[in-house]
Amino acid sequence: MMKHALIVAHGQPSDPRPAGAALEALAARVEALLPGWSVGAATLAEEGAIARAVAGRPGGVVFPMFMAGGWFTKVQIPKKLAEVGAVGWTVLEPFGCDPAVHDLCVTLVREAGVREVILAAHGSFKSSVPSDIAVHVAGRIAGEAGAEVAAGFIDQEPQLSSLTGRGGVCLPFFAAEGGHVSEDIPTALAEAGFTGRILPPVGLDARVPGIIAAAIARGVPVCSGACRWAVSRIL
Repeated sequence: MMKHALIVAHGQPSDPRPAGAALEALAARVEALLPGWSVGAATLAEEGAIARAVAGRPGGVVFPMFMAGGWFTKVQIPKKLAEVGAVGWTVLEPFGCDPAVHDLCVTLVREAGVREVILAAHGSFKSSVPSDIAVHVAGRIAGEAGAEVAAGFIDQEPQLSSLTGRGGVCLPFFAAEGGHVSEDIPTALAEAGFTGRILPPVGLDARVPGIIAAAIARGVPVCSGACRWAVSRIL
């Protein structure tokens, strides 16, 4: 019997179709790695995308292409599914929580061959979870790639623009290309006088479809309580 998965991302509200098309291309690559599965895609930003993606599918798993668990994964995605009458869907742990993604970040820095790294993440003024995960990943890069690593954020302190006097590479801890990656990060780094190069966001790496396929096959649900990467639980 065919199993069903749906990859859901935030998308770009100002111009939703390109992000939707990119996510659909990712879903096709993931599906090619999962015999016996159909893998669809939908962004929250594109009107009607979730309804179209679940139509004719009796249930399955939702893989959130988000960098942390929180309101979107625990509230908004289930709400959107309920609004279109979708039943029998389990929301899985999001992309950024997967240790395999953290492994990939370490690998990307090793491949870059640099000693200075800025890990650029979104952060949040409302929750510590996104920054906790980013700080955990920064620590792993420092310990395993032998680099000096600073985590900087768009939506909280320390702001990327405050990380002055740095070179090497900036690794965007983001799931996809978008305004934050193409505009906000370069602008903030220019303000900081960053002299290095900006790598593509981790979510665009060619190894990502395999990581997502493995996560879908494992089927681990999104956490219902405290984040396992919360700083208080890591220490």
